[in-house]
Amino acid sequence: MRVLGIDPGLRLAGFACIEGDGTPTIVEAGVYRLVTGARTPPVSERLAELDRDFGATLVRTRPDAVAVEALFAHYKHPATAIGMAHARGVLLLAIARAGVPLVELRPNAVKKSLVGHGHASKAQMQSGVQRVFGLAEPPSPPDVADALAIALCAWQRSSATLAV
Repeated sequence: MRVLGIDPGLRLAGFACIEGDGTPTIVEAGVYRLVTGARTPPVSERLAELDRDFGATLVRTRPDAVAVEALFAHYKHPATAIGMAHARGVLLLAIARAGVPLVELRPNAVKKSLVGHGHASKAQMQSGVQRVFGLAEPPSPPDVADALAIALCAWQRSSATLAV
């Protein structure tokens, strides 16, 4: 089973592809850097870049499923949820066009599956991903760790379903 996990964003969007039958391994992981340098491009340009980059990743990794973090909003940062919604819309459309099954996961469910509780910090998520995959260092930036955790949670759920 090959799963592509996505941590959507308009500045950085993490992605991670994992696969395995018994123990998952990392196929590829990284970030789409949608803002570089001093100039912040318009949202439309960042969304077009995300669409191009994500489309290329779909073709290159050929996942059996794509897991995307569900939309959430923190009451102190409502604009973050709006930006994330824009990015999620582009991603969900690309997934539908590719005909790949979609798995949507709540952030708290992903955190709980990795570290045992749904309110884990970024550092805890990075350490948890480092431990699970036996990495020499925690994945950085945190968006990569989040994408790996999202992919892992979906992979575990699909593996449990297949084992039944």
